[in-house]
Amino acid sequence: MSESSLPPAPPPPPPTPNAPPTVQGRVQASKSIGDDAGVRLLIPVGRSGWAISAGYLGLFSILMVPSPFAIIVSVIAMWDIRKHPERHGMGRAIFGLVMGVLGLVIIPILLFR
Repeated sequence: MSESSLPPAPPPPPPTPNAPPTVQGRVQASKSIGDDAGVRLLIPVGRSGWAISAGYLGLFSILMVPSPFAIIVSVIAMWDIRKHPERHGMGRAIFGLVMGVLGLVIIPILLFR
């Protein structure tokens, strides 16, 4: 039998409406609103709640009372972000840690000298 006498192959099935987009057979990750850096700058989308808390505690650590809490929450936030790489907010966590350390070390030195 020759190849010309074989019946034609059936056409591929149409894509389903809810199927994820594919590139060369691999599923392509869908973009979410938290993937855009500009949006993350304005809205805390995709951020770790620990990182947001660490940032605010670091900001208020100027009052010296929340400084130890800022340090503890910042360390938890960094651990949480490393455990879940899809979350953002490392900058806020670092800010909370730095401000917590400054509030705990430098402000009492300035007050009691």
